[in-house]
Amino acid sequence: MKTWGRELGFQKVGIASVGLPEDERRLLAWLEAGHNGGMDYMARHGVRRSRPAELVPGTLRVISARMDYWPDGADPGIVLGDASMAYVSRYALGRDYHKLVRNRLARLAERLAEAAGREGYRAFTDSAPVLEKALARDAGLGWIGKHTNLLDRHDGSWFFLGEVFTDLPLPVDEPVTAHCGSCTACIDVCPTQAIVAPYQLDARRCISYLTIEHHGPIPEEFRRAIGNRIYGCDDCQLVCPWNRYAKHTGEPGFQPRNGLDATRLTELFAWTEAEFEERLAGSAIRRIGHERWLRNIAVALGNAPTVPEVIGALERRREDASEVVREAVGWALRSRRAASH
Repeated sequence: MKTWGRELGFQKVGIASVGLPEDERRLLAWLEAGHNGGMDYMARHGVRRSRPAELVPGTLRVISARMDYWPDGADPGIVLGDASMAYVSRYALGRDYHKLVRNRLARLAERLAEAAGREGYRAFTDSAPVLEKALARDAGLGWIGKHTNLLDRHDGSWFFLGEVFTDLPLPVDEPVTAHCGSCTACIDVCPTQAIVAPYQLDARRCISYLTIEHHGPIPEEFRRAIGNRIYGCDDCQLVCPWNRYAKHTGEPGFQPRNGLDATRLTELFAWTEAEFEERLAGSAIRRIGHERWLRNIAVALGNAPTVPEVIGALERRREDASEVVREAVGWALRSRRAASH
């Protein structure tokens, strides 16, 4: 099965049992603290997320698989250091991973079912209430770092995870040991201090949450810290010492499209809704919609250099049909005018 996984483009495959009592306790405490923000679905699914056999009755094992996505393209540090450029999280530069990874997982599951002579599986990739990092940890794919991402000491953290729930009593793998030690680089670098303690993330402060999941205006207290990040944030991964071992993906679908690895904010801000839909077809970014796309870019422009190109781009959106966009544009214009005095 693991050989089949590698043939399908997965870098690592492991098998975990379905018991996650300690992770369930942490999940409930996280929800009780309100750290899920506006992601009500996290609470709605409750403990089904930590109990695979309740999500898919009959599940005895979870096959966890990893697919690397670290792309070629512009240096993230250079883009983040140029306030006129747009920074897009590296995972979203290419094709939508949901479909690509899930389709490969389904093919893996089909081969497994054929070999076993029985059906009884479900494939997921961030598409169901699953504690995927905890299951991947138990399957021996890595350990959960202080930034709450999964880490592999040989390959870092630039990878997607997917699962196959099966009723086959497969032999389970051994979890690996953790290797964060005393390092706090991810905690220290977070622009909005979203990692409130080791292994604890408050989504309400996280730039990935604010630019992707959050509806309505972005709270002003975080707008300066967002900088030029218009979709997601990679800072905690970029600074992680283990990512010096990360390898570029061999998956063509995860390579940058539409120049999103290094494009000027003003260029993206000029996209019409039709252009947004057309150019981002097949991209995970398309899920946030044109309104949030413009909202995010307007905030970034409020942190950009005070030059005629930036001011002109904002002025052209001053009367946008969306109240959320108009508010962000107004803030950005006030911000740039204050900076010029």
